Amino acid sequence: MDVKTYATVTDLCARLAGRLEDDTLRSVREDYFGGEPAQAEATLLLSMAYENIGLTQEEHDLIQSTLDDPASPDLAAVPIIAEVPPLPYRFSATAPAGAPDPAKADIVLSADAARHGGRRLRRAWREALDGAPDGSKWVYVLQVAEGANLLGAFAGLSGRLWVVLQEKWPLEVVVEGKLLPPYQAAAVTVAPQIWSV
Repeated sequence: MDVKTYATVTDLCARLAGRLEDDTLRSVREDYFGGEPAQAEATLLLSMAYENIGLTQEEHDLIQSTLDDPASPDLAAVPIIAEVPPLPYRFSATAPAGAPDPAKADIVLSADAARHGGRRLRRAWREALDGAPDGSKWVYVLQVAEGANLLGAFAGLSGRLWVVLQEKWPLEVVVEGKLLPPYQAAAVTVAPQIWSV
């Protein structure tokens, strides 16, 4: 995969956060990072078609530009929508009583964040609204330096969280200071910083 295609799929995954199920998006990101673009594309397109999750024309064109077969029937099966739908989640700085304690995950992610180009680590509570593909849970946002490998940081830190704690809380990796897609922007706006360089 060339540099331009890698940047395109990284951007696409960020745009689809909150619209795809967490586990599906995790698999797509890990497959792209692991050099398995055909597997990532199949998971992405088949999941979107099956769940009837639409793409804007711009998103459709971006995905099409990364495919070996621009006339892919899998892409053709994904509906085109006029605009990105409203976020099916609400983010807040604190969780309701009875929410899982994120203290151990904070430690695990903070310990490895700098190794992946991290500058700041933030955590927010994500409340699922009607139509959300997943439930309410903690979400982490790692803000990294320009030039960091976003998919690599995602795969490394998500893998570490799973190996150490068997947790699969969502993690978004974004470039510090860059304009963010709606999902990441909503999380960063309220998420308190729990670590920084």
